[in-house]
Amino acid sequence: MFGPLAIGLAAGGSPGPSALLLVGASLTAFLLRQPVTMVVKVLSRRRRRSDLRASLAWAAIYGGSLSVLILLLVFAGHSRLLWLAAPGIPVFLWHLWLVSRRAERGRVGIELVGAGVLALTAPAAFWVAGGQELGLAVLLWLITWLQAAASILLVYLRLGQRDQDSLPELDARLRAAWRPLLYHLFNLGLAAGLSLAATLPWGVTIAFGLLAVDAVDAVLRPARSVTPTRIGLRQLGASLMFVLISSLSFIFRG
Repeated sequence: MFGPLAIGLAAGGSPGPSALLLVGASLTAFLLRQPVTMVVKVLSRRRRRSDLRASLAWAAIYGGSLSVLILLLVFAGHSRLLWLAAPGIPVFLWHLWLVSRRAERGRVGIELVGAGVLALTAPAAFWVAGGQELGLAVLLWLITWLQAAASILLVYLRLGQRDQDSLPELDARLRAAWRPLLYHLFNLGLAAGLSLAATLPWGVTIAFGLLAVDAVDAVLRPARSVTPTRIGLRQLGASLMFVLISSLSFIFRG
């Protein structure tokens, strides 16, 4: 969530008080997910009934805070951000439906769609920070979504490699990794083309290139016997690198 926000603010170039409101609204919306999910788990008998009161209380606190922040953004002249928030509602309802059926774990599809919803904070931050171009706003959403999607698939690949008793042959490793590799190489090619067209700064292409190298490394050196924590921290570091390089490239471009 904070990655797309940072890139959008950097591309917009002139963040002001409204940027703080947007960051607060995004964080509050993210925090709201947990107590609402807990309420659904209680109602579907996955959690104790005693957890319901606290979950409802926190859902009310976060929901009320989010409503106030959204109203402040609207009063500040950013009512078009509501259009960006709209896609998150059906995706969240989909997630809650899966939770009620005990089927939310390991769903790559909804994680990829959810990443697209979170990436909408990039154009929102871009507009709040003074950006006006609709085309660039769409591209910011696209590149942050593609980066997150490729990262999700790479994490799943590395988690699957943990149970390997011996090092598979290279062709077997490539077959297992074709999807994250394809995503990373597509991202790199798209970014390079947009940089050649002077639509995106070259720093974004460099950032995607480093992520592609990391994906290739996952094929050459599988994460056998590596803890999930180390895999998560490595991916966190890669994502932070992407955000930092991309944000700086937009700042110095402007």
